[in-house]
Amino acid sequence: MYFLIPICLCLAGLFLWQESKKNYVPAVILKGLASLCFVIFGGLLSQGTRPANLILTGLLLGCIADVLLNLRFVLKEKGQIIFLIGIVVFLSGHILYLIAVLQEARYWWICLIAGIILTVLLMIWIFKQITAKKAFKIFGVVYIGAIMLLNCVAVGNLIASPSAFTAIFAAGSFLFLISDIVLILNTFGKETKQALRITNIALYYIGQILIALSLLFCK
Repeated sequence: MYFLIPICLCLAGLFLWQESKKNYVPAVILKGLASLCFVIFGGLLSQGTRPANLILTGLLLGCIADVLLNLRFVLKEKGQIIFLIGIVVFLSGHILYLIAVLQEARYWWICLIAGIILTVLLMIWIFKQITAKKAFKIFGVVYIGAIMLLNCVAVGNLIASPSAFTAIFAAGSFLFLISDIVLILNTFGKETKQALRITNIALYYIGQILIALSLLFCK
């Protein structure tokens, strides 16, 4: 089943190549196939427990959101609403991840406080770097807040209960967070750069693969 990892990364690379050429239809297909790889990978590794099922569903929602985020380039007249729907679907996946790991959280209230403080500091910095409509900013605060809280809980679980699952999941969540920050800066910043796009996609897929891999140890 581990052959799915290089296939996923190769498809992601082909997606970037097609996107850079503005071949948006094949790009959407390639991105969907790349994301389907980490869903299948997670499904094959899953132990079938409740937390594992929540994480697997989160992976599936991530796959759907991936398609939506690039579908906006194909259906340009509805691009904004498709983008926002994609963010909502991604947010739903993060919430499922969060529910799954909260079951092991011993000091969730400390994680909550840390998540709020870090979100405020991060969003203050991000808003200084980008120009975006109010609706996108509101979505951004909620979205980043959710994934920041997820990271705080994941790190908290790793500190309180070190294990293969908590370590791999925390690493995947962190890469996911960094990829989203890069995506926001590259989408709403002063200038779109291909190097940042490559960084965003690379971190994202490695992050999702790690989250899927954590299912092997999720009890």
